[in-house]
Amino acid sequence: MLLPDIYLKQGKSAEVLAEAEKARSGVSDARSLAYLGYFYAAAGARNEAIRILDEVKRQSREHYNLEVPIAAIYIALGDREQAFAWLEKAYQDREQGVAYLKVDTHFDSLRSDPRFADLLRRLRLAS
Repeated sequence: MLLPDIYLKQGKSAEVLAEAEKARSGVSDARSLAYLGYFYAAAGARNEAIRILDEVKRQSREHYNLEVPIAAIYIALGDREQAFAWLEKAYQDREQGVAYLKVDTHFDSLRSDPRFADLLRRLRLAS
């Protein structure tokens, strides 16, 4: 889902939503659905993002490795506290996605927060 990320960086919300809608029918796994939720939230489609978030959280009870994508949706929704709660859960559960937190651009807005620096330190990703 590289194109929606590019459109987000360019501030083209309408294009992000158009790409998310096109991708929607082909999404079958929870991780991809979570990133669609991120794109909807980041583009301002809050209600659809929350609906997807609820679905992904339901699926997370049965599938592992969804904490980081759930945290990304919360970031895009502007809920830093929930984002950090899910990142902490990802850390505790040793979710594979935490290995990419240092470079994942979906988490750029958290980089100045001391909690993020602490998380990177605990993951041994801090320089």
